[in-house]
Amino acid sequence: MKLSDLHTGEEGIITKITGRGAFRRRIMEMGFVRGKSVVVIKNAPLKDPIEYCIMGYNVSLRRSEASLLDVVTVEEAREVLHDNYTGTIDDETLKKTAQEKGRVINIALVGNPNSGKTTLFNAATNSREHVGNYSGVTVEMKQAQIRFNGYTLNLFDLPGTYSLTAYSPEEITARRFIINEKPDVVINVIDASNLERNLYLTTQLIDMDIKVVAALNMYDELHASGVIFDFINLGKMIGIPFIPTVGSKGFGLKDLLNKVVDVYEDRDTDLRHIHINYGNNIEPSIKNIQDVIWKDPSITDMVSSRFYAIKLLERDKEIIRDFEQSNLYLDLQKTVEHEIKCLEEKCADDSESVITDAKYGFIAGALKETYSGSTKILRYKTTKIDHILTHKYWGYPVFFLFMWLMFNATFRLGEYPMEWIESLFSTFGNLIDTNMQTGPLKDLLINGIIDGVGGVLVFLPNILILFFFISLMEDSGYMARVAFIMDKLMHKIGLHGQSFIPLIMGFGCNVPAIMATRTIKSRNNRLLTMLINPLMSCSARLPVYVLIISAFFPRHAGTTLFMIYLTGISIAILSALLLKKIVFRTDDTPFVMELPPYRIPTTRSILIHMWGKASEYLKKIGGVILIASVLIWALGYYPRNEELLSKYKEQIVAVNNETKVALSSGSKDSSIHKQILAQAELTTIAIEKEMQSEHQAHSYIGRIGQFIEPVMKPLGFDWRLSIALLAGVTAKEIVVSTMSVLFQATDDSNESLKTKIQDSRWQSGNRIGQKIFSPLVAISLLLFVLIYFPCIGVIAAIQRESGHWKWAFFTVFYTTGLAWLAAFITFQVGSMLGY
Repeated sequence: MKLSDLHTGEEGIITKITGRGAFRRRIMEMGFVRGKSVVVIKNAPLKDPIEYCIMGYNVSLRRSEASLLDVVTVEEAREVLHDNYTGTIDDETLKKTAQEKGRVINIALVGNPNSGKTTLFNAATNSREHVGNYSGVTVEMKQAQIRFNGYTLNLFDLPGTYSLTAYSPEEITARRFIINEKPDVVINVIDASNLERNLYLTTQLIDMDIKVVAALNMYDELHASGVIFDFINLGKMIGIPFIPTVGSKGFGLKDLLNKVVDVYEDRDTDLRHIHINYGNNIEPSIKNIQDVIWKDPSITDMVSSRFYAIKLLERDKEIIRDFEQSNLYLDLQKTVEHEIKCLEEKCADDSESVITDAKYGFIAGALKETYSGSTKILRYKTTKIDHILTHKYWGYPVFFLFMWLMFNATFRLGEYPMEWIESLFSTFGNLIDTNMQTGPLKDLLINGIIDGVGGVLVFLPNILILFFFISLMEDSGYMARVAFIMDKLMHKIGLHGQSFIPLIMGFGCNVPAIMATRTIKSRNNRLLTMLINPLMSCSARLPVYVLIISAFFPRHAGTTLFMIYLTGISIAILSALLLKKIVFRTDDTPFVMELPPYRIPTTRSILIHMWGKASEYLKKIGGVILIASVLIWALGYYPRNEELLSKYKEQIVAVNNETKVALSSGSKDSSIHKQILAQAELTTIAIEKEMQSEHQAHSYIGRIGQFIEPVMKPLGFDWRLSIALLAGVTAKEIVVSTMSVLFQATDDSNESLKTKIQDSRWQSGNRIGQKIFSPLVAISLLLFVLIYFPCIGVIAAIQRESGHWKWAFFTVFYTTGLAWLAAFITFQVGSMLGY
């Protein structure tokens, strides 16, 4: 609770002061320190200021000032104590509760992309956040809580950003969090191998006058390069303690957190606020703007006037908007325009460039005092590798070769664990079949849950293998090179290499890939990237691909899968060209992207990535896929037409009776007996299949399927495939689970889904009795699944990121229409050619 929230007569114990600078020093000198009791005496007639009693004397604070102090009240103490509460909260108990609340530290992690910030966050919190060695992975803020040496640490992983200027969504998000949420300590994660560029952000944190601890990350690379860096002396010079860390190995993490606690408790001797001297031209302008800002103390209590003044000189639009509602706005606007004009006349350059040059001048001077040596060894290795991987001729073959190897490994290595999982579910199904009486429950367990859920779970190894390779690409830094080499091709369709990152991310999941489009500066390019992103084959489609390809193209499985993904990319390119000409007629923006050094991915990072995807997949199986499987089973099981079923049961009884007669009256030869029994079994299976087929046709789901079958029949799909595709609107894995339920031809659990679909036949119409699937139908189905309606989560993400439902609905109609057209042309032309 804030001190300003207390009512007249209420008491609170101060737990934290969130203000800064001169306000913080003044308020502490007045006795407002942690652990002290404060009582509200009265509010002024207009509710501002408020009179308080502290340490035996009365003092008035503005409401805005009081809102910067956190307190704990008796009521809050009761909530904190819960089970230990015995009825009375005395002063000692209240102070003890306040002390506990005061040991909660809010920490924000800020750093450049590729500085290892999220890796450090994962190491500290054992989080499973995905780490990628390219810009734009951390698009949203992540939060985790840990206990450390009696303190509760709330860690916030802010988006990677090169500065705190309002240029990109990441920069705005990071700056807003620091200004509005006022973290107790900011950890500035710095890439030790790229100090000059990373320290630019540090200078902006210095301007903000907040508590900062610098994590000198990837320190092992700096040390291995032979550089001598006196980071201790640099920390003393700029008033920020430096702690060497290696996030991927957890090195220095304990020292970093200990330093955070010391800084929070004001025990660190290196921590102090300095003013970076920007020179005789800039400093007078900063001072003149500050003089205007200081007229409203409520502003400077929360944010450094110096930081605001510098940002105003840089023409920061977000900061300008912050002052629009202030009484100072007109005066401030006039002063800022005058100072910018004067500064630009003196320096013969725009004001933002002047300040940027001054900052890099300060960094160069600081490093000259503390840094010697070179990191060229690390960059030399990177450059040598780039001669091949980003070569204008070799770059593309290497990329496509890697993709081909990835898809082949996804199939070949995944075959063995797939067989084990299939065998496990088959054994489980036979166990239930043997030990349970025939009835709805038995049918639900075998044909609903085991067939439905098991049919999807079997593809988990393939997904893990796919994400192993994607993780290698991302964590090594190769993904950034892919964006680089694709830049020229992306320009041909009106985009640039930065758009390729969300598209490649779409191979994992289209939802975070669409969220990653926030890093694209141009709104039109961002929208266009969103609209073609669903054409990238997400991992949810992989089970459908693996099932169909392994059933009909087993000899060329890896190549076929590679061609499906390549087809998706090709269709995305053609769609982008068309949309760019019709809807988004704007020039593309320049492509600027960092190419980080190559790094060997750690086993921990890869396992975290793979486990994250596995857990998402298992949650989906245990949730939406299980529910969908049961629902599909119920719609296929009911209504029960006992008259129809009894007709077939009578036929089975008649076959059994004829078999008994043949066995008793015929020859005693055992081989003849075996033939009679085998023939009876085949006849019984045929009757059961016919019974199941007719029952399905008259079930609820059969009626729905036959209603939509005329639309899908020109694509080669029967009503069961139509229902499976309709169910896949929720999640693409449900296509497989629905097929597992609908194509179960017998109760023989040893018969795999692959075998069932190979043998499935048309149940009605002019093709009755013919096989549904052929290689041509398989290709038609693969194309339809590749292109049609993305899942509901993707549609919601497009609506949220575009800010309008029209783009979400447009995606639904254009992808589904395009899928139908592509499958129709494929099947009809193929049929005419005799395939």
